[in-house]
Amino acid sequence: MQVRRSLSIGLAVLAIIAVLVLVVVALTTPQTNPAFEVAANFANAAGHGDDAAALRLLSSDLAQAVASTCKDGKPSACVQGYAPPEWGALQHAVFRRAVPDGAAWDIEVIATYENDKGASGVCSYFHVSQIPDGQWKIDRWAGFIWCGDPRSRDMATNPNTPNRMP
Repeated sequence: MQVRRSLSIGLAVLAIIAVLVLVVVALTTPQTNPAFEVAANFANAAGHGDDAAALRLLSSDLAQAVASTCKDGKPSACVQGYAPPEWGALQHAVFRRAVPDGAAWDIEVIATYENDKGASGVCSYFHVSQIPDGQWKIDRWAGFIWCGDPRSRDMATNPNTPNRMP
Protein backbone atom coordinates (compact mmCIF):
# COMPACT_ATOMS: atom_id res chain seq x y z
CA MET A 1 0.00 0.00 0.00
CA GLN A 2 2.78 2.44 0.93
CA VAL A 3 4.74 1.55 -2.24
CA ARG A 4 1.66 2.27 -4.34
CA ARG A 5 1.20 5.63 -2.64
CA SER A 6 4.89 6.56 -3.10
CA LEU A 7 4.68 5.57 -6.75
CA SER A 8 1.57 7.74 -7.22
CA ILE A 9 3.24 10.73 -5.59
CA GLY A 10 6.38 10.24 -7.70
CA LEU A 11 4.36 10.08 -10.91
CA ALA A 12 2.40 13.19 -9.95
CA VAL A 13 5.62 15.11 -9.26
CA LEU A 14 7.05 13.99 -12.62
CA ALA A 15 3.86 15.06 -14.39
CA ILE A 16 3.99 18.51 -12.75
CA ILE A 17 7.65 18.93 -13.73
CA ALA A 18 6.88 17.89 -17.33
CA VAL A 19 4.04 20.41 -17.53
CA LEU A 20 6.30 23.17 -16.17
CA VAL A 21 9.01 22.35 -18.71
CA LEU A 22 6.48 22.45 -21.54
CA VAL A 23 5.14 25.82 -20.37
CA VAL A 24 8.66 27.30 -20.19
CA VAL A 25 9.53 25.96 -23.65
CA ALA A 26 6.30 27.32 -25.11
CA LEU A 27 6.87 30.77 -23.63
CA THR A 28 10.58 30.99 -24.50
CA THR A 29 10.73 30.72 -28.26
CA PRO A 30 14.08 31.11 -30.03
CA GLN A 31 12.75 34.12 -31.91
CA THR A 32 12.75 36.10 -28.68
CA ASN A 33 16.56 36.20 -28.70
CA PRO A 34 17.35 39.68 -30.07
CA ALA A 35 20.28 38.42 -32.18
CA PHE A 36 18.05 35.83 -33.87
CA GLU A 37 15.37 38.45 -34.43
CA VAL A 38 17.89 40.76 -36.14
CA ALA A 39 18.85 38.05 -38.65
CA ALA A 40 15.24 37.22 -39.56
CA ASN A 41 14.25 40.91 -39.66
CA PHE A 42 17.13 41.70 -42.02
CA ALA A 43 16.27 38.83 -44.37
CA ASN A 44 12.66 40.03 -44.52
CA ALA A 45 13.51 43.74 -44.88
CA ALA A 46 16.13 43.26 -47.60
CA GLY A 47 14.03 40.60 -49.32
CA HIS A 48 11.04 42.93 -49.47
CA GLY A 49 13.04 46.01 -50.51
CA ASP A 50 12.91 47.92 -47.21
CA ASP A 51 16.49 49.20 -47.38
CA ALA A 52 16.12 51.70 -44.54
CA ALA A 53 15.12 48.94 -42.11
CA ALA A 54 17.75 46.54 -43.48
CA LEU A 55 20.60 49.06 -43.21
CA ARG A 56 19.81 49.75 -39.53
CA LEU A 57 20.57 46.08 -38.80
CA LEU A 58 24.07 46.08 -40.33
CA SER A 59 27.38 46.82 -38.65
CA SER A 60 29.14 49.92 -39.97
CA ASP A 61 31.75 47.78 -41.77
CA LEU A 62 29.11 45.67 -43.48
CA ALA A 63 27.08 48.77 -44.38
CA GLN A 64 30.21 50.19 -46.06
CA ALA A 65 30.73 46.92 -47.96
CA VAL A 66 27.10 47.02 -49.10
CA ALA A 67 27.49 50.66 -50.21
CA SER A 68 30.49 49.77 -52.37
CA THR A 69 29.32 46.36 -53.65
CA CYS A 70 25.54 46.29 -54.04
CA LYS A 71 23.75 48.16 -56.82
CA ASP A 72 22.91 51.68 -55.64
CA GLY A 73 24.41 50.76 -52.25
CA LYS A 74 21.22 48.95 -51.27
CA PRO A 75 21.19 45.66 -49.34
CA SER A 76 18.01 44.68 -51.16
CA ALA A 77 19.87 44.87 -54.48
CA CYS A 78 22.31 42.21 -53.31
CA VAL A 79 19.81 40.01 -51.48
CA GLN A 80 17.14 40.12 -54.18
CA GLY A 81 19.80 39.58 -56.83
CA TYR A 82 20.84 36.27 -55.27
CA ALA A 83 17.48 34.62 -55.91
CA PRO A 84 16.86 33.35 -59.43
CA PRO A 85 13.81 34.99 -61.07
CA GLU A 86 12.01 31.64 -61.22
CA TRP A 87 11.74 31.62 -57.41
CA GLY A 88 9.51 34.70 -57.52
CA ALA A 89 9.35 37.17 -54.65
CA LEU A 90 10.29 36.49 -51.04
CA GLN A 91 7.27 35.51 -48.97
CA HIS A 92 8.72 35.22 -45.46
CA ALA A 93 11.97 34.42 -43.65
CA VAL A 94 12.15 32.94 -40.14
CA PHE A 95 14.83 31.88 -37.67
CA ARG A 96 16.05 28.33 -38.32
CA ARG A 97 18.93 27.64 -35.93
CA ALA A 98 21.95 29.24 -34.28
CA VAL A 99 25.31 28.35 -32.85
CA PRO A 100 27.21 30.62 -30.46
CA ASP A 101 30.50 32.06 -31.73
CA GLY A 102 32.03 33.45 -28.56
CA ALA A 103 29.82 36.41 -27.63
CA ALA A 104 28.38 36.50 -31.18
CA TRP A 105 26.07 34.12 -33.05
CA ASP A 106 26.19 32.18 -36.32
CA ILE A 107 22.53 32.22 -37.32
CA GLU A 108 20.67 30.49 -40.12
CA VAL A 109 17.39 31.77 -41.48
CA ILE A 110 15.05 29.82 -43.75
CA ALA A 111 12.82 31.55 -46.25
CA THR A 112 10.03 30.69 -48.61
CA TYR A 113 9.60 32.31 -51.97
CA GLU A 114 6.53 32.90 -54.09
CA ASN A 115 7.14 29.98 -56.45
CA ASP A 116 8.62 27.77 -53.73
CA LYS A 117 11.95 26.03 -53.97
CA GLY A 118 11.32 22.57 -52.61
CA ALA A 119 10.06 21.71 -49.18
CA SER A 120 13.33 22.71 -47.53
CA GLY A 121 13.19 26.40 -48.50
CA VAL A 122 16.01 28.88 -49.02
CA CYS A 123 18.80 29.11 -46.41
CA SER A 124 20.80 32.18 -45.42
CA TYR A 125 23.59 32.66 -42.90
CA PHE A 126 24.23 35.71 -40.73
CA HIS A 127 26.98 36.42 -38.22
CA VAL A 128 25.47 38.70 -35.59
CA SER A 129 27.53 40.53 -32.95
CA GLN A 130 26.59 42.85 -30.14
CA ILE A 131 28.09 46.32 -30.46
CA PRO A 132 29.13 48.42 -27.43
CA ASP A 133 25.77 50.19 -27.15
CA GLY A 134 24.07 46.80 -26.70
CA GLN A 135 22.47 46.50 -30.14
CA TRP A 136 22.89 43.37 -32.24
CA LYS A 137 24.20 43.96 -35.75
CA ILE A 138 24.95 41.72 -38.72
CA ASP A 139 28.61 41.86 -39.68
CA ARG A 140 28.61 39.25 -42.46
CA TRP A 141 26.24 37.08 -44.43
CA ALA A 142 26.26 34.25 -46.97
CA GLY A 143 23.96 31.77 -48.64
CA PHE A 144 20.54 32.79 -49.90
CA ILE A 145 20.51 29.41 -51.62
CA TRP A 146 18.20 26.42 -51.71
CA CYS A 147 18.60 24.46 -48.46
CA GLY A 148 18.96 21.24 -50.46
CA ASP A 149 22.16 22.55 -52.04
CA PRO A 150 25.26 21.00 -50.40
CA ARG A 151 26.80 24.48 -50.25
CA SER A 152 24.18 25.38 -47.61
CA ARG A 153 25.88 23.09 -45.06
CA ASP A 154 28.01 24.75 -42.39
CA MET A 155 27.67 28.12 -44.10
CA ALA A 156 29.70 29.92 -41.42
CA THR A 157 32.84 28.02 -42.43
CA ASN A 158 32.03 26.41 -45.78
CA PRO A 159 34.22 28.14 -48.42
CA ASN A 160 31.83 26.91 -51.12
CA THR A 161 28.84 28.80 -49.72
CA PRO A 162 28.08 31.58 -52.24
CA ASN A 163 27.03 35.19 -51.79
CA ARG A 164 29.46 36.05 -49.01
CA MET A 165 29.41 39.63 -47.82
CA PRO A 166 31.99 40.99 -47.11
